[in-house]
Amino acid sequence: MRTAELLKNEFDEKPHGIYAPHYFKYLGYRKNLAAPEVQARANAICSLFTVPEAHIYRNDWIAGSIRPLWCETDEAERTYAQRIVQSFGDRTFIHNADHFSPDYRNVVSNGIPGLLEQIKQSQSMHQGDEKKVAYLEEMKKTLLALQNMILQYAQKAAELQSQEGYDIQKLDFIRQNCMHIATKVPDSFAQALQLVWMCHTSFLYEGRYAMALGRMDQYLYPFYRQDIERGVLTSDFATELLENVYMKIYESRAYKNVDDVVNICIGGMNRKGACEVNELSYCILQAVKNCNVPGPNLSARISPNTPDRFLDECLKVIGTGLGYPALMNDSINIEALKRYGYDEDDVYDYSMVGCIENFITGKQPPWSDGRFDTPRFLEYLFNEGRGILHQSVGINTGSVSEIGSMQDLMHRFEDQLRYGVAEYFAYFNNENTRLNPVEYVQPFLSCFCADCIGRGMDICNGGSKYPSVHGAALMGIGTVCDSLAAIEKVVFVDKAATLEEIRDALLHNFEGYETLHKQLLTAPKYGNDDPFVDKYAVWFVNFLSSLFSQYKTHDGGGIYIAMAANTSNIYAGKEIAATPDGRLQGEPLSDAASPTYGRDVRGATATVNSVTTPDYTKVACGTVVNQKFSPAMFEDGKRQKLLALIKVYMKKGGQEIQINATSRDVLLDAMEHPEKYPHLVVRVSGFSALYVTLDRDVQLDILHRTQQS
Repeated sequence: MRTAELLKNEFDEKPHGIYAPHYFKYLGYRKNLAAPEVQARANAICSLFTVPEAHIYRNDWIAGSIRPLWCETDEAERTYAQRIVQSFGDRTFIHNADHFSPDYRNVVSNGIPGLLEQIKQSQSMHQGDEKKVAYLEEMKKTLLALQNMILQYAQKAAELQSQEGYDIQKLDFIRQNCMHIATKVPDSFAQALQLVWMCHTSFLYEGRYAMALGRMDQYLYPFYRQDIERGVLTSDFATELLENVYMKIYESRAYKNVDDVVNICIGGMNRKGACEVNELSYCILQAVKNCNVPGPNLSARISPNTPDRFLDECLKVIGTGLGYPALMNDSINIEALKRYGYDEDDVYDYSMVGCIENFITGKQPPWSDGRFDTPRFLEYLFNEGRGILHQSVGINTGSVSEIGSMQDLMHRFEDQLRYGVAEYFAYFNNENTRLNPVEYVQPFLSCFCADCIGRGMDICNGGSKYPSVHGAALMGIGTVCDSLAAIEKVVFVDKAATLEEIRDALLHNFEGYETLHKQLLTAPKYGNDDPFVDKYAVWFVNFLSSLFSQYKTHDGGGIYIAMAANTSNIYAGKEIAATPDGRLQGEPLSDAASPTYGRDVRGATATVNSVTTPDYTKVACGTVVNQKFSPAMFEDGKRQKLLALIKVYMKKGGQEIQINATSRDVLLDAMEHPEKYPHLVVRVSGFSALYVTLDRDVQLDILHRTQQS
């Protein structure tokens, strides 16, 4: 058995005690409850890193685990500890706490000693600025705590050598590598990987979620190539070491019953247009395939000269049912990011955080995003500014009886959206700026973002090279396009109904309006290569990108738009009344950038032609196009046709595509007999998950996706 399977078996032994990272932070806070803010937070981090006892699995080659965060402490003290920690407060996702891609290139190139030296030089440069010198001192303190944590793992590896069931060779491998990276620059692939994983583990200790591992095939490749040439590493062993790391992402599911979303980026091109796929890219693909768990959220940057072999290997992994890697169009993403004035070197080094969100690696504060329910504004248009299912309010653009043309209707709809975007930004900005950046500092995270050390400033208070950005996830492009096309066809072309009749039908959820409902349902639908409806997709992206581009984050960064929904199309749909496309109230909206499921009926080629009509260089965050193909499409002979389809999709301007390769029959059986499918992984939207752990609504959403062949 390989390391991945052996480790997964070890996870069956659950940790003792209660998951209580706050308890360890509390021990640090209580050392000096009256300490200045940055010092108090650094004290908490130091305690969090050094008090828990290191845990090494019997089958580990690469150490680092969240198991030490379970402890058996007195309940009264844990409760008190929780109050103390809560009183200090923490940033959350909307306040730029996680979803970050650290500058691991700097970490592995310079090691902990190099980071400490950078801090020393910065303190010397800023010696006249007491605040910066003091902040740098606390950054140094947290790095020394990380160093201590690594040394504890080395010591643990030495102690376990006398225990039965442990492999002395593996323990000595861990001990030597941890001893080295604690005080020196990594000198091997294993040491560089060990350092990255210890940094990532420390972020998990802090409670950060969706922390990316970035472009692993790029920053680890020099170590890989060097070790291959030295004859001390094989591609198979490198793959096994990667499996060790990726399988431990699964700890969160095994112990906490939740999945972490850890984005790993491979492939892409450089400024000269040269493809950066290398041997390590293939090792990473093989490692995630061998692990067969949802945690590593793999993203493959596909450029115009990406080898067919690489794309084919991606499809083989997708074809196992994992649903990843997500395939990202490098050309589109790079052009989208260039619109924001980043240095070109930084643009070409972009990676992804969370699900599919494009991120300037290690050079901007953590990501945040929110949901913009575009179809809701159709409710306000038809009901003079009032919602139907909920007491939500837009603006009164008059009675639809006054509208005499499709152009007039579009102008009023645009007015609704213009107000909605302003409202969205107000809500976001008010919440995002709620926390005082001087008090809610992040000294440890700041060590991993350029140029916080050089500037002597916090990552969320001017330290990063670039300002924060925010993504507005636009719900329901398919729902909106189908609705507008249905209105145009039924009212203004066929003159088969009036806008007032549609208004009344929506208010009654089409009860008593069955003929009109059928007319709306049979109108042209997005995803069938029909210009009559596809023109609204072009408008959707152009208009909404122009609205959101007028706003900035509090520190001057851009507001990206995203065509991604995860499962929010389901929950947004529950809050939105019936829509003119024929959708009933409460039903899911169309998913992300995909057509509404079941309405793209002319095959995969027609779908590709439709979903590539918008200009996605205006979508800097990224898109999600979910497709489902029968498992037979991934067999030799047929897979090559799928590969050709994807290349055409990229050439025509598609931004992202991800594929489920699980048959409808299997999904149905898994819903009825979940005990038979405990390890069935599916692509949900921007992430993969175990199918049987998903809510029934999400399972049905995946089941209802159009199965292409």
